[in-house]
Amino acid sequence: MHLKISHTTEYHYDEPVQFALQRLRLTPTNHPGQTVLNWKTRVEDAVVEVSYDDHFGNRTHLVSVDGERTTFRIIASGEVDTEDRAGIFGAHQSYVPLWLYARETPLSKPGKLIRDLAKSLDGGSDLERMHSLMAIIHQAVEYKPGETQAETPAEEALERGKGVCQDHAHILISAARTLGLPARYLSGYLMMEGHPEQTASHAWAEVHLSGLGWVGFDAANKICPDDRYVRVASGLCYRDAAPIAGLVHGIASETLKVAVTVERQGQTQSQSQGQQSQNQSQ
Repeated sequence: MHLKISHTTEYHYDEPVQFALQRLRLTPTNHPGQTVLNWKTRVEDAVVEVSYDDHFGNRTHLVSVDGERTTFRIIASGEVDTEDRAGIFGAHQSYVPLWLYARETPLSKPGKLIRDLAKSLDGGSDLERMHSLMAIIHQAVEYKPGETQAETPAEEALERGKGVCQDHAHILISAARTLGLPARYLSGYLMMEGHPEQTASHAWAEVHLSGLGWVGFDAANKICPDDRYVRVASGLCYRDAAPIAGLVHGIASETLKVAVTVERQGQTQSQSQGQQSQNQSQ
């Protein structure tokens, strides 16, 4: 599938900020089943200080805003060809050892609910158990934006029974690791026609299974990733693969506006999300 993607993020402040530093993971790279035809990330009213591949292989840009600014914008866009591999990414090839993906993080640390969930899975192969796990999480956690935050742990999201794709991914990762299976977090884009609640970016999980390698599971949609998915970044949890993260020096209220457009064969899907943050920038 030939996908065209445009992802715009705008920051507005009610007072000028003196300095801001943002880390961008917005650039997809070539992988099995994914070929990047062209891609460009540019910033307005800001400067790209350095670009590099982090230890997970994510293409990363550090962007700074210096001098009193009340707004800046980040635009990532390009074209990607994808193919349906039934969720199978394949063998582990990375500088990061496979055993590291069994490590707990604050966002994926299991509690009683997740441990009980993992224990409840019926017998069968690891692949069959992961499909069952994906279905259970999809049923147990209603997709409802605004119920959780970026730093909500997996155990808390499962207890609430509501959340977004990030929460579904964290719960699946946590349960898989409880069963002794390496698991990782993926961020990227999903072409989903007619979905009114689709957010600016998407998240899912991958679990490493013997004989198959990495296999993707999207519990939010109860499906293994196909050719509608574009992978951008991966890591142990959201913190390692967040599209944009950083800090702001100054006292100001921030307004964040995100807009994403995905096009396929002349069909356009547009989505926009405006978020108001009342927290004081630090």
